[in-house]
Amino acid sequence: AAGAGPGPLFLILDDNFYYQSMRYEVYQLARKYSLSFCQIFLECPLECCLQRNRLRSHPVPDQTISLMATKIEIPDLQKNTWEQHSLILKNSDCTSENDEQIISLLATALENPVQQNEENTEQKEADRVLCAASAVHQADQSCRRLISQAMKDAKGQNVLPSEMKSLAEELNRLKAEFLEGLRQGNNLKNQMNTQNQCSDSPTSVISSFQQEVANVVNKYV
Repeated sequence: AAGAGPGPLFLILDDNFYYQSMRYEVYQLARKYSLSFCQIFLECPLECCLQRNRLRSHPVPDQTISLMATKIEIPDLQKNTWEQHSLILKNSDCTSENDEQIISLLATALENPVQQNEENTEQKEADRVLCAASAVHQADQSCRRLISQAMKDAKGQNVLPSEMKSLAEELNRLKAEFLEGLRQGNNLKNQMNTQNQCSDSPTSVISSFQQEVANVVNKYV
């Protein structure tokens, strides 16, 4: 209609966001500025993902996608109140029904922006759990940086290309095992009990991984 104001602005974050803590960081921003928040989770079978990946011009290794499938955390609408505006699509292909569900989700989210005072005991406990998960995410990023630097150092010492590939595979396996152990173990829990900020980098936890990386690299140089 003439003179009508601009419509709502949608910010679409298109990424894996495989940890709930990654998505929760976005929710916290929405809560800080009283914005609407919703999420669409595409639950695609692993084999379908692998097939589609092989059709890409630059496919990633199958191992990467398989590992992602084991790590990804599906929205828990029952446990996490902050994930109540979530839509889990299980179809491999988009349908008109999916379009209607997405439009309905967006409309509901727009009508119910996140309020800054939406806090309760259960949510605070959920925040604490997600805080620990966020620390694992930070550890993941630190591990990636350590591996990247280790690969550069190995290349600088003239490690053969064939051995560089083996080194990369071994370091990535080490990272996957380390992070899984971190999520299942008590080291991170004990650390989080002594910290007040989720943003604190788990440096002490990473030091052991750094030593393991050095041990692996030393076998190749």
